[in-house]
Amino acid sequence: MSRSGSPAAPSGADPVRVRVPVQTVPAGSGYPLYEFALTAALMFAVVTIIRWVLDPASPLVLENLRLALLAVGALTGALVFGLLRSPWGRCSGAHMNPAVTLALWRLRAFPGRGVTAYVIAQLCGSVAGTVLARLVWGPAVARVGYGMAAAAPSWNGWTVFAAEGGCLVVVTLMIGFFLAHPSRGRWFPAALGLLVCVIIAVLGPLSGGAANPARQFGPALMSGATAGLWIYLAAPVLGAVLGAGAHHRLLRAR
Repeated sequence: MSRSGSPAAPSGADPVRVRVPVQTVPAGSGYPLYEFALTAALMFAVVTIIRWVLDPASPLVLENLRLALLAVGALTGALVFGLLRSPWGRCSGAHMNPAVTLALWRLRAFPGRGVTAYVIAQLCGSVAGTVLARLVWGPAVARVGYGMAAAAPSWNGWTVFAAEGGCLVVVTLMIGFFLAHPSRGRWFPAALGLLVCVIIAVLGPLSGGAANPARQFGPALMSGATAGLWIYLAAPVLGAVLGAGAHHRLLRAR
């Protein structure tokens, strides 16, 4: 994003063909390091928020789960907005989500040669942020499962898969909308932050509302609860691919 809020392409990208609300990245740049740091910051903050509002021993605990997840969603959405608008976020695009990186590639707004570096940086950042939260807050983080998203007992694996994948279909279609309307790019950080808040508040008590492989990766590894991790890794990726396909189909239909 440029300072005026309009989409901007970094050096090495075609400024005519690439006009996106989330910036592209030329191969060989140091931007994956920014993605690592931004994802680590996101995960540290998310685990911290969950530690304070869901830990029974916390003085700020919210007994009502839906109210607690609404608070988590609102704070996380505000954080996503802030990271997108931060200097590092403006450099790397602040994807902080492997499925978003894949979606941008499938939307032809991100170079394929940068996908692997970004995904590795985001997953490593997830682990780093979760570990840092454990070091700062101690055993309280373990009591809340290291902030890992958890599905309701009444939801089976395939229902969770459908919900988590559907989230990324919606996210990808929203990104596609801003790609098709670059003059409205200044609204993208706020729109994404609001959508993140809604996903967590609505789906948090049901599927877990992760909608981000990196969001679940670090907490699952740290807690050792990796049995259902594949759902939270694969579903958003599939949703990103389906959402990008739907976006291209809508453009052709027009």
